[in-house]
Amino acid sequence: MTMISVTINNKVYGPLEVDPEVKMTDFLHEYVNLTGTKFGCGQGICQACTIIVDNEDGTSDTVRTCITNAMVFNGKKLRTIEGHAKTSKTGEIIALHPVQEAFVNNFSFQCGWCTSGFTNKTVALVEKLKRQPIAKDQVQKIIETELKDHVCRCTGYVKYYKAVKELILSTEGATV
Repeated sequence: MTMISVTINNKVYGPLEVDPEVKMTDFLHEYVNLTGTKFGCGQGICQACTIIVDNEDGTSDTVRTCITNAMVFNGKKLRTIEGHAKTSKTGEIIALHPVQEAFVNNFSFQCGWCTSGFTNKTVALVEKLKRQPIAKDQVQKIIETELKDHVCRCTGYVKYYKAVKELILSTEGATV
């Protein structure tokens, strides 16, 4: 056994004693009871397990948790699907994140298995564009580049891509 401490959705977990071989998806589910991150393929292909890692320089990365050992995240600050909505002091959801709202308003998902990965990747993308805006005529291309590896067996991606495009174009500072 080994020790891990990690901040997830602004809450510190640890130090916790864990199996040194545990994958991050399992850590989230079994050690800290955050089950919104989905285990899809187990090979890092489908991207359903994607979470956000916040770097000290203010940037962020997305990482697939089904193929990444939990110890890689020791001392890191992470965001999962559970951390995006605005909540009251009692933990009740009072407002969805704009990405979540865009997906709901566009009926982007059906079964929802892939939604946590799409949401985390899109949140990171919108944040990146607010720091480094792109031309409006490049929005579709960046969506296709950033989301192309996410697998959805239900929707055919059209509604996800439409929601992301609308969101980026309506987000102040994301485009020039």
